[in-house]
Amino acid sequence: MNTPVNARIPSVPLITCDPYFSVWSPVDRLYDGNTVHWTGQVQRISGIARIDGKIFRFMGLGSEPILPQTSLEISATSSRYAFAGAGIILKLEFLSPLLLDEPDLFSRPLSYIGARLITTDGKTHEVELHFSFSAAFCKYGDAPVPLVWGTHELDGCQAVWTGKRNQGPLCHSGDDVTIDWGYLYLAVSQGLGRVFMTGEGENPGVTLLFPKLEGVKDSFFAAAYDDVVSINYFGEFCRGYWARNGKTILHVIEEGIREYPAIRERCVAFDRELAARAESAGGSAYAAILNIAYRQAVAAHKLIADEHGDLVFISKECFSNGCAATVDVSYPSVPLFLLYNPELVKGMLRPILRFARQPVWTYAFAPHDAGRYPHLTGQVYGLSKERMRNTEIYPPYYAFPANAELYDIRAQMPVEECGNMLIMMAAVARSEKNADFSKPHLDLAKKWVRYLIEYGADPGEQLCTDDFAGHLAHNCNLAAKAIIGVEAYAVVLGMTGDRKAGEYHAKAKTMATAWLANADRNGHTALVFDKQEGWSLKYNLVWDLLFKSELFSPRLFASELAWYTEHLYAYGVPLDSRREYTKSDWILWAAAFSPDKAGRETLIKPMAAFLEHTPDRVPFADWYDTVSAKHYAFQNRTVQGGLFMPLLADKWGSLVQTVIP
Repeated sequence: MNTPVNARIPSVPLITCDPYFSVWSPVDRLYDGNTVHWTGQVQRISGIARIDGKIFRFMGLGSEPILPQTSLEISATSSRYAFAGAGIILKLEFLSPLLLDEPDLFSRPLSYIGARLITTDGKTHEVELHFSFSAAFCKYGDAPVPLVWGTHELDGCQAVWTGKRNQGPLCHSGDDVTIDWGYLYLAVSQGLGRVFMTGEGENPGVTLLFPKLEGVKDSFFAAAYDDVVSINYFGEFCRGYWARNGKTILHVIEEGIREYPAIRERCVAFDRELAARAESAGGSAYAAILNIAYRQAVAAHKLIADEHGDLVFISKECFSNGCAATVDVSYPSVPLFLLYNPELVKGMLRPILRFARQPVWTYAFAPHDAGRYPHLTGQVYGLSKERMRNTEIYPPYYAFPANAELYDIRAQMPVEECGNMLIMMAAVARSEKNADFSKPHLDLAKKWVRYLIEYGADPGEQLCTDDFAGHLAHNCNLAAKAIIGVEAYAVVLGMTGDRKAGEYHAKAKTMATAWLANADRNGHTALVFDKQEGWSLKYNLVWDLLFKSELFSPRLFASELAWYTEHLYAYGVPLDSRREYTKSDWILWAAAFSPDKAGRETLIKPMAAFLEHTPDRVPFADWYDTVSAKHYAFQNRTVQGGLFMPLLADKWGSLVQTVIP
């Protein structure tokens, strides 16, 4: 099932490859505004149709007469528009083939724009479709820069390319920024069209040709971006995963053009399968939500290979602080990637595990991040010195000595990140039915679980990811994460055959019993242990169900779900009782408390209403107001992978329980 025709989408994903090559349409009709990068910077794609000599505009702003848009459909991997007039129907498809079980494919920085023309009046027509891209794709900021450009005759296709004349790969880092290096490519199959350039590299374009159109005819072209260097990974400058073994962007373009029919067919099959599963798990509204979230969640990452050839899947903390491989961003996103390729979750964990072993990280708890995108050079969150915090590119902190005293301990998230790391490690083991990935890291895991046992039962003055409405001491939900983190360590140990797993399971059970006694508030659980008033979403508890650990009784999950249902606003249940805003990912984790579709739909449908009614035209915001539908700062974040939690719960519900000796 696709998102319904003519559904209102806050911002429509068009090209979604990675955090830098990411283009959206923040309007209802494709010609009502210019296309933008997810940050909001204009990256204009213009579309003009010449039909029997007459000009019509179907994409981007302009003064030409429009070809009226008649529909919009969203599936997991594509956005499809239809336009009608002048004796034809034009159907456009923006396809990003993000098939997670095919890393070589989904890591390609290449997306497709397909076109189907249908005659409606029984006449023959001469049609040309002209697409042009602005040079803003290749630079950061509005200032004009000198460009270089050219064309290539490739195997089976033509390509035009452009980029800044002066290249400085990895020349900046940050949050609300676009790329300032690399080269944009547009390519079309020989015989289907031609490429062109207007101005001095300012507007590369493609023309699709439909001479003597009768009936139905299909065409397509590809847009690709060569970032030259993708990531600074602990001092090694790495290209994307697709570029292994000497492959160049021209190889990718040739392969992409040649393989398009088969790739599109696989994407269509995937979209149908996902939509059917989502419909079964949470209804039609849930299917629509996942269709909107899928490409955003995947494309907020960059996939590279480390020096051993292992996958490293690096998130960018979009519209938050720009951190790379942030643990409390990876944690909410993992349901999607556990569903389709647990290797990618390993790829999230690797940078943190690596940095945690560096001399500069002297702490008994897990790091928060591994750098600021695209530089993975050591944690940048919670730096102790002002001069360290305001820099375009951070120094190589991973190489600093143990006495560097880089971090302010008060600005860390110790229980939060220890719990997150242990749970993700256990989730990988659960997915693969073995703990092979975690075995080399059991020394770190043991250190982190000891921290949770000592400090997690009733966290004192610690920051955590739920501090949106202000810092919380004695946070009940954070303590729940600590308990699940201890159990996660038991799960991993159990899969290695270590009999101490039983001891840690018993400890988690004891902690859970005490937690419930302290958090119970007659029908719901508390916000903090030391106050009677207040409540919060206890989304961390969902792993007790997924691990089948039985630390908490079914009655608790039922009562929590009933409480959330009683406290719904128009657009969802709040994150906690202090404010009316929420986090979409955590709502869907709470929805997974329900084993049935009807129970989940109660929490899901208000989120679908938010997408329809929010006044903010930005990519799917995960932090928003449940009364006004306004978003709060966050957009285009990979945490929306957490919306797939009910699907993961259904999949794991059929698995055999993990045996803890």
